[in-house]
Amino acid sequence: LFFLQESMHAYAANVYTSVVEELMKGKQRKFIAVEQEFFRLWWDTVATDVHKQQVHQLLQEGRLEFVIGGQVMHDEAVTLIDDQILQLTEGHGFLYETFGVRPQFSWHVDPFGASATTPTLFALAGFNAHLISRIDYDLKADMQKNKKLQFVWRGSPSLSESQEIFTHVMDQYSYCTPSQIPFSNRSGFYWNGFAVFPDPPKDGVYPNMSLPVTDANIDLYAQAMVENIKQRAAWFQTSDVLWPWGCDKQFFNASVQYSNMDLLLHYINEHSDKFGVTVQYATVSDYFQAVYNRNLAWEIRDSQDFFPYSTEPFQAWTGFYTSRSTLKGIARRASSLLHAAESFFTQYVRKQPAGSVCKCHALKQLQSLRWAVSEVQHHDGITGTESPKVKDMYVDHLMYGMFNVKKLMASIIFDMDNAEKNGEVYSYVYSKDSGKLGTTDVDQYVIVYNPLAWNITTFVVVSVSHPSVSVYDELGRSVPAQVQGSAKSHFTYDLYILVSISGLSYRKYNIKLSLGKQSAFIGRSVKYKRRDVTRGYPKRQCLLPVANNCYEVVFDQNTNLMQSITERETNQTVQLTQEFLEYRVNGDVNKGPISDNYLFAPNASAVPVSKAVGLEVIFGNLVTEIRQYFYSNVTAQEYIYAMYTRMYTLPEGYDGKLLCRRLEQEYSAGPLEQNREAILRTSTNLNTGQLLYTDSNGYQIQKRPFRAYVNNVVARNYYPMVQTAYIEDDSTRLVLLAERAHGISSQGNGQVEVMLHRRLWNNQEWDLNNNLTLDDTSVVHPVFWLILGNKSVTNELYRPSGLALGHRPVVVFGALAGDKPKQTRQRQQNPVPRSPVTVPPNLHLQTLSIPGWKYSSNHTEHIRAVHGGKQKQADADFSRVLLRITHLYEVGEDPVLSQPVVVNLKSLLKGLGSVVSVEERSLTGTWDVSTLKRWKWKTAQYPSKGFYNNTESSEIYTVTVHPKEIRTFFVYFQDQ
Repeated sequence: LFFLQESMHAYAANVYTSVVEELMKGKQRKFIAVEQEFFRLWWDTVATDVHKQQVHQLLQEGRLEFVIGGQVMHDEAVTLIDDQILQLTEGHGFLYETFGVRPQFSWHVDPFGASATTPTLFALAGFNAHLISRIDYDLKADMQKNKKLQFVWRGSPSLSESQEIFTHVMDQYSYCTPSQIPFSNRSGFYWNGFAVFPDPPKDGVYPNMSLPVTDANIDLYAQAMVENIKQRAAWFQTSDVLWPWGCDKQFFNASVQYSNMDLLLHYINEHSDKFGVTVQYATVSDYFQAVYNRNLAWEIRDSQDFFPYSTEPFQAWTGFYTSRSTLKGIARRASSLLHAAESFFTQYVRKQPAGSVCKCHALKQLQSLRWAVSEVQHHDGITGTESPKVKDMYVDHLMYGMFNVKKLMASIIFDMDNAEKNGEVYSYVYSKDSGKLGTTDVDQYVIVYNPLAWNITTFVVVSVSHPSVSVYDELGRSVPAQVQGSAKSHFTYDLYILVSISGLSYRKYNIKLSLGKQSAFIGRSVKYKRRDVTRGYPKRQCLLPVANNCYEVVFDQNTNLMQSITERETNQTVQLTQEFLEYRVNGDVNKGPISDNYLFAPNASAVPVSKAVGLEVIFGNLVTEIRQYFYSNVTAQEYIYAMYTRMYTLPEGYDGKLLCRRLEQEYSAGPLEQNREAILRTSTNLNTGQLLYTDSNGYQIQKRPFRAYVNNVVARNYYPMVQTAYIEDDSTRLVLLAERAHGISSQGNGQVEVMLHRRLWNNQEWDLNNNLTLDDTSVVHPVFWLILGNKSVTNELYRPSGLALGHRPVVVFGALAGDKPKQTRQRQQNPVPRSPVTVPPNLHLQTLSIPGWKYSSNHTEHIRAVHGGKQKQADADFSRVLLRITHLYEVGEDPVLSQPVVVNLKSLLKGLGSVVSVEERSLTGTWDVSTLKRWKWKTAQYPSKGFYNNTESSEIYTVTVHPKEIRTFFVYFQDQ
């Protein structure tokens, strides 16, 4: 479950070195390898030329097989589909470029629960079968008993049969060989013993090595193995049994392992009449090929997923949905920056082929962030289930990658502006996350890039040190802005700049000290008396309404808490209150179930934490901000929680539908006391029947009815929210959008609660040995957007809004030296940049990047190059652009937005140049879709096994994108 960086590198190196050497010693031996991050580290830094030649040979012989083939085995609960695709593409690109191999089977044995997005992801990547293991213990027992551990899974309701995939759930022994056998108290079938790294024993004798196979004990070993095989066989429909030989941290001493396995397999086959079984080394594809050849009819499973996951009545693995919230936030921020930088760099390469920014160096910076964002998707990464040391490694890699990519974007802006020769040359462009603007007479610039392929109207916030500032655009026109005292610091001001930017474009805003002539509105602060919320107040209500054009939010001045929200268009009012509560949990294993990085085990209902609430409202022409501070009592000096709610109003002439229709909330939670889990509970008068809807990896929505379990009912009704969740009644829906993953639940009618933060310590030996207590003393600042309205309005808004929150504009700061000649007035002819790429509102430009792969997209040519050793010398390819377009809506979700969309790729991309050819590819780019023949498994609806045929569009440049499709293309442009 966990891995420690320093020992893991040494351990992984040992595995690959010893396994490759051992495979060469016996033609019958086989091995599967999964995560590319470790394999690539070995390949690049440890493997000799002989090892490399042997790997090529073993792959050709089918004795070494890569399964999944992503950088990591990604978590399925708290990851975004974009990042799953990224890490899969990252691994597949390396494997295909280096070896010409394309994984076609999954091995998702360790993520904590299984998402319905994953089967779709793997089907789109060209896989023939999917394999999972960790699902709820009582559900697995039931499926095992009824021989239903294998089925054809239609993960997406809209894509249905076209992207279904055969799925195998591992039985109760999961992905490990039994470690207990009747005649020995050592490690069962693991002759390696226990892995000790980074300093392995000099004599090669590891702790707890199992007894070697000898004439005296071979029959006992064989009986134990056969008995387990037969026990497992009874749970499956075919007589082929997948018997995984290995587990966490095995095969680091492969010679001991293989020599004992050889003897045992040979002995069983010699006595197959007596034992009733034959055994052979196999890969995952050997197993699935055998099952496929049986041509049985399989049951179809719909888009229901396998969350939450419990291993015992009081072990609900729902804590990790929130663990290490800061890491979850940084991982998503890095992913968002990478998405922006990829399209930015692609445009630069297309439009400035002779630009001064070194393309090879730029690609290296992007690759470093791709690697960091990929690796943190690991099922012990973004989940928060690693030790602090490993968490720090992830954060370091992400921050380093972000710093360099931001610097790259700044250099590109600098170069593009100088190329325009417009008389103004930046003295520098810098990439810090905040500019202390307004401190000097130097002209300060804010350069804002919109990474979405739609026009956006939104606010960017920058820190200034003086309230008297004016903001101007490229043409010297005044830009609406508002300045107000910062909630975070007494010494700075927040400057809100209203930006309107077309898709994939950037704008420049000049910020000047305006002594005398004031241009930015100044927000007016009103502070209200702190209120004791535990006191009974007289019946007379004292209400404070705060409104913009879309909502009126009413606060009760007796408590300083929100009381209701009215949606102004329909004049519909929803009673709505919000409060912070904490679950208090046990940390002593001797006293009952514990919460830890993985598990959530509350021992009672959540309790309110604050007895007093302070209120301050900043009233402004553009932004109204309601600041609520939650104190442990009326006289406490420091607040324990804070909530900042922002409402936006736009001047005439701006399209601000998305902006007006959202209530932005930012929370401050922490540092918590030990063994506390912090939630924000929103209670409404909507009659929801405790039915909650949550997203699955930002891709589709899952229905989450409340289930009345016998035990642990609170924790087992928690679900992962990656981007979206909502509750609704017949007429009204309340949508929550998030910029990082959280645990979420509906514990009462009309209620939704989000877990924001956890701080835990326990005395469980395993947790202590691996430093897996979650003593997280940080303060977290998650952001949510709330949308309230009827179903048709919210349907139209929540998908683009979720993307707008996840892909907020990238802000870079620049400055002009004071002595430079100013030529602003002559710049009237320089128009505001047009959008190079714009997609319709129901599509999303998921990827626009230059991957840099060196392989030929003609498979036959590429294989010839691999076998001839030619692909090693090639330079990165900057001519191939990777394009992914996704349809945001489900079939039947909206009368207009759910329609298929016809896209002409030539005209879509004309802003980048003249398209000369387009190739449609599988999700990760390694297959030409016209040559991809995935296995079609027999079901009641499909009477015989066969292959899926991809329907080709007759016009190569025109594609029809159907609901929920993700279409992937290689695009080539005419050289400039």
